[in-house]
Amino acid sequence: MGNRHSRLFVVILWMMLLAFAAKPVVAVAQELNLTAKAAVLMEANSGAIIYEHNKDEPLPMASITKIMTLILALEAIEAGTARLEDMVTTSEYANKMGGSQIWLEVGEQMSLKEMLYAIAVGSANDAAVAVAEYLSGSEAAFVDQMNRRAQELGLKNTVFSNASGLPPRTLGMEGAEHHASAHDLAILSKRAAELPFLMKMVSTHEYVMRPDTTKKPHLYTLNELLDRVLESGRRYGYPGLDGIKTGMTSEAGYCLASTAARDDMRLIAVVLGNPTKEARKKDTVTLLDYGFRMYEPVVIARVGESLGEAVIPRGKAEKVSISARKDLVIGIPRGKAGELTREMAWRKELVAPLQKGEIVGQLVVKQAGMELARVEVVTDAAVEQANTLQILIRMSKRLLRSIVPGL
Repeated sequence: MGNRHSRLFVVILWMMLLAFAAKPVVAVAQELNLTAKAAVLMEANSGAIIYEHNKDEPLPMASITKIMTLILALEAIEAGTARLEDMVTTSEYANKMGGSQIWLEVGEQMSLKEMLYAIAVGSANDAAVAVAEYLSGSEAAFVDQMNRRAQELGLKNTVFSNASGLPPRTLGMEGAEHHASAHDLAILSKRAAELPFLMKMVSTHEYVMRPDTTKKPHLYTLNELLDRVLESGRRYGYPGLDGIKTGMTSEAGYCLASTAARDDMRLIAVVLGNPTKEARKKDTVTLLDYGFRMYEPVVIARVGESLGEAVIPRGKAEKVSISARKDLVIGIPRGKAGELTREMAWRKELVAPLQKGEIVGQLVVKQAGMELARVEVVTDAAVEQANTLQILIRMSKRLLRSIVPGL
């Protein structure tokens, strides 16, 4: 009985939506006036491409590289193999990094947290190498990890040769490959936006290093579009823009991977190879303005709001309310909300006992049969296992109902 009834799930409210004949979400063909060699505009939750220009062309990406460095550090913290409080010691090799830096001395120790802020806010190359060496033993070993993670994320046109984004030739690595496509960097930025502490760091306008001693350097973000309110009360930057990373070398030109959110709809814009800083800024604004004009947010689920009920075989309570584990809002072309359908992908077995907050499945959002996004679904209450007597009574009632309809 348990296996047969485990497939009988009742989900109300949102399952009343009708499926409409729909067209898949596709990039709009309108041409935008951009100067970047390559560009991508992506809806963050679904990964849908809203606009693209040479999206798969491998190009040097300078310090946008550091997004992967930050991701790997925070994923190590999530995995419990590193802590923000860990002390990172500067090697002679890290000390020799040129370009943007915080002037780490050989043997100087600094917490991993401070090192990460130096990378996120000040784009410090010496800190990036010090973190790479701390996490993997050497920068070369860390680069191997960067490239493995790139493959796992589906980055098809990305190759890393260092943790900082400095041109390989300046590091004595003649002929080494170090490049990425705009599409790959949008995917990487999508992963970055899923890490709350990373977003906290890259949305920081200023950060003081060595606060207990020299208080130097005083870092200021290199991202001029970062949305913030100045001391004068004047708003500065692009509304809703809270990251992620700038980059610039003579080989790469001016680059930026950015993200902005409005009404819980998040967009990601990547521009590579702009000729000037102003052109980089203009292209990014053009992309984001286009995305917010053409797309609208659709609330799929909110934390704490019931999505309905699920039948729990052998549960003391036959049904339990379910809700989303986190908010899910996706952006879709304006006027297309009616084309969305929702369905449940249940966990293989839903059998009591279940804890409150236990993951029981995923709510999947589709358009024309194509998946756009999904969110984990949890129980709103604990469900104890029914005893033998309760199960027998329940079975007897079902038998009677089958014999005497309407009972």
